Amino acid sequence: MTSSRPAPHGGGSRASSPGLAVAAVARRLGVAPATLRTWDRRYGLGPSARTAGSHRRYTPEDVARLLVMRRLTLEGVAPVDAAKAALDAGVEELEEATEEAAAPGPEPADGDDAAPEAERAAPADSEAPRAGRGHLRALPGGGEGSSGAPSHVAGGSASGRVSAVVDAAIAYDQATCDDLLAIPAQGDPAVWWTEIAEPAWQRVAQRTVLAGPGAVPEVVLATAALRALRDFTEAFERAMVAGGAPPANHPSRMRKIVLIFAAPDEVVPLSAHALAAALTAKGATARIVTGPASTHRSLELVTMVRPAALVLATAQRRPDLDLIHAVHDGFAELPVIVSLRRDDAASELPLAATVQRVRSFTAMLHEALAVVT
Repeated sequence: MTSSRPAPHGGGSRASSPGLAVAAVARRLGVAPATLRTWDRRYGLGPSARTAGSHRRYTPEDVARLLVMRRLTLEGVAPVDAAKAALDAGVEELEEATEEAAAPGPEPADGDDAAPEAERAAPADSEAPRAGRGHLRALPGGGEGSSGAPSHVAGGSASGRVSAVVDAAIAYDQATCDDLLAIPAQGDPAVWWTEIAEPAWQRVAQRTVLAGPGAVPEVVLATAALRALRDFTEAFERAMVAGGAPPANHPSRMRKIVLIFAAPDEVVPLSAHALAAALTAKGATARIVTGPASTHRSLELVTMVRPAALVLATAQRRPDLDLIHAVHDGFAELPVIVSLRRDDAASELPLAATVQRVRSFTAMLHEALAVVT
């Protein structure tokens, strides 16, 4: 692949800058360091500068090309085509990508910024319970307090919307939670998951509450999230078929299917469902294995489905990896992607080029798309 990178600037701060390490660039782009290393290895989108100690560093131009790559992949462009476009990007396009990334987000509505701080500063029972919430109250020290953010913040900042979702779940307000988590027709399930649903799920899981019979905040949130993903996917598939595409179960769409497993003892595998919806929105086909699935039964499913890739999508810190070892032993050429955020858990994975460990949802999505597209 031939790059049309412009010549480096010959002076000023850029020439003297030591550049950025992979971890710093990953934080800036919101992707996993493993994703950047994959883009470097597969597409040549790597750091071009070196320090005195021969450490590779990303220059501002390198980062700008990565910003173009990220934008295009999130828009549904195949990674190999996105990488070529990023490498061929001219100076104006790179400057535009940098300016877009540096532009501030929309101004939060009144109270959005203050709400999280109020959550941390005010004890949970420092105010009288609001109407409809007397049966369910957070305990002091049980995580972040209620934000009190009204439902209108759904169109405001992401942090304000997360607070409102948590509030609705704690109040056992299913209708409001459903409304707040609904994914619009032109929405992106991947962005929805990473910016709204997953942060809300983590915050609710950290809360200690006194609840009445049948009042389980996690169930409220999980029900709303699964409904949002189901409604979005069904509407997306209807639009695809109306536009002339074959239905979801057509053999032509089942030839390259991503088979998604959750950890064996994960009760509500929301990340697996979010990944399936995100893949669908990018034109891929995915199926989630639900219900009891022993290693033997899982291998039977792999044999029957013959997937293009297998993904273990889990939020657990140290999931059971017996399935991964069994699948790799039986299907050594099958690409396997495993979501593991802890480095010590990754040491238990099979050492093979076909077994890819990722640290984030975004990296998991990109790696799955790289296989099927």
